[in-house]
Amino acid sequence: MNPMRHLLFATLVVSLIAAGCNSGAKKDKAVINAALTDTARYTTIEWLDSSRDFGKIPEGQKLDVAFRFRNTGTTPLVIGQVRPSCGCTIAEQPQEPIAPGNEGQIKAVFNSEGRSGVNHKTLFVTANTKGRQDYSLQFVVEVEKKAS
Repeated sequence: MNPMRHLLFATLVVSLIAAGCNSGAKKDKAVINAALTDTARYTTIEWLDSSRDFGKIPEGQKLDVAFRFRNTGTTPLVIGQVRPSCGCTIAEQPQEPIAPGNEGQIKAVFNSEGRSGVNHKTLFVTANTKGRQDYSLQFVVEVEKKAS
């Protein structure tokens, strides 16, 4: 195969792969949006943890945080968004729907660097649940200042 054809073939393959990845992302967003807006798909949630106290940690430590929940309804539970209250916390949400009866977790990492003292942080969660769709998960941690 001549170099120009080889380059065109490689470009075509990469384009097809990228298009496939993007269509999957669009499909996932469409599924999430449908679950969050179609009230017939709403379910119920039980928070097994919605408030946590992590005590004291040394400044600079990264703290792993998790909030457990259970889908107590009859349709799949979709977590549409998890938004931390500040940039010192990075949240992770379940990417797949949680089947009825199953449990899931909202995970986050709190970076305590430069955050000495008592820290009250919140994760704002949106889900396809009956009654209300917005929840606040809270944690507190006391960061002990580094010795100078």
